[in-house]
Amino acid sequence: MRTKRLVDVTASLILIALAAPLCLLIAFAVATTSPGGVLFRQVRVGRGGRPFRMLKFRTMYAGAEGARSSLAARNETDGHLFKMRDDPRVTPVGRLLRRLSLDELPQLVNVLRGEMSLVGPRPLPLSDSGYAGPARARLAVPPGLTGLWQVSGRSNLSWGEMVRLDLHYVRHRSLSMDLTILARTIPAVLTARGAH
Repeated sequence: MRTKRLVDVTASLILIALAAPLCLLIAFAVATTSPGGVLFRQVRVGRGGRPFRMLKFRTMYAGAEGARSSLAARNETDGHLFKMRDDPRVTPVGRLLRRLSLDELPQLVNVLRGEMSLVGPRPLPLSDSGYAGPARARLAVPPGLTGLWQVSGRSNLSWGEMVRLDLHYVRHRSLSMDLTILARTIPAVLTARGAH
């Protein structure tokens, strides 16, 4: 556990420094193409069920959260997730950021704070958490910036498949598995497989 935390802190500091110019460019694009803040903060469920505020670059129009209920019938996933390929709430810049997973870069700050890890089950919003039964075991480890779910199909997977992959990670996690997942994340992001 100490080794994993050391890797998280070291890697997040390096990545924050390297990504700083790109983050400034993204912030400018978000701020100048639609009204609203640059960052989107949402309460997510962390390790042991503790809530924390996860950071992302804003990819939706202002007030998008309030419009979700009107789109419920168009949800394309099962279980406790809400996903739409052509979500009308997403801005043109936001669509590009999501496709390349660049909207997730601010979560390096969450990793540095210890609220997240580089690798682990993705943290779900409080409203989507559905942490009952076997799915609750996802909370045994810190949530991750990337994980087995992300490199195995992302939004193309069902809720049940996502839970199965996350539980496999929780039971068999190791530094070598983390490094493998990190290596697989790069082609998964570049191909944008299952990203929307």
